[in-house]
Amino acid sequence: MIDRSGSRKTIQTVGINPYYMSPDAIRDVLDKELYPYLNPTSIKQVHFYGAGCSTNSKCRTVESVLGAFFTDAEIEVEHDLLGAARALCDHKPGIACILGTGSNSCYFNGREIASNAVSLGYLLGDEGSGAFLGKQLLTDYFLKYLPDDLSLKLQEDHHLTLETTLDALYNKPKPNRFLASFSLFIHKNKEHPYCRQLLEKSFDDFIRISVSQYPGYKNVDVNFLGSVAYFFRDELEKSAIKADIRLGLILRSAIDGLANYHTIEI
Repeated sequence: MIDRSGSRKTIQTVGINPYYMSPDAIRDVLDKELYPYLNPTSIKQVHFYGAGCSTNSKCRTVESVLGAFFTDAEIEVEHDLLGAARALCDHKPGIACILGTGSNSCYFNGREIASNAVSLGYLLGDEGSGAFLGKQLLTDYFLKYLPDDLSLKLQEDHHLTLETTLDALYNKPKPNRFLASFSLFIHKNKEHPYCRQLLEKSFDDFIRISVSQYPGYKNVDVNFLGSVAYFFRDELEKSAIKADIRLGLILRSAIDGLANYHTIEI
């Protein structure tokens, strides 16, 4: 929340995704987690960026719920990739990348997303993401390609069995988040030669597939958003130097950058 003087107040709620939540469920979040802290009729602008807002129909769903809650506000609902681009690039041209549970990138011309690399999701792509790292780690563990010392540590930490792992991947919700959870283990052991090599190849592949395809990619800042980029900053920097790209901002969250972006509009 930002007022005309620029003063800010931060409120954190659970995530809202129209692919997984009904309009009633979204409204329930607003009523229980926002209403106690603000007067909805005092809000004049609402800018929402969501991972599930990739189609016009999903954007309209969220816009309708927000409009019924913030009755006097102008509502803007956009995809989270545009939010990342605005947070990272502000009003300047640049490349915005997301490296979190999944991965994505776009070329931002300072006003809008001019080009967006194909994102194949965690089953076929998502190089550089937490889900990709976890998938490679588990594959090597069960195929016995993991070094013995690291394999023992993984078993001690997670007590893995093939049955429970496949159950988490094929029968339980959000398997991508299950895979991404193993990025914490990789971070804890990132000095191990196996983990160093895994991170290097993963980030090299992301830059090759999702960054180098943009014309002039070496002439603008390449910025990153997300927990994987943030906590593996040193490893990411090495891949950026190798690829001869200009590394810009690396942020864990988009919210402060978006607050700066929209403060100008108030």
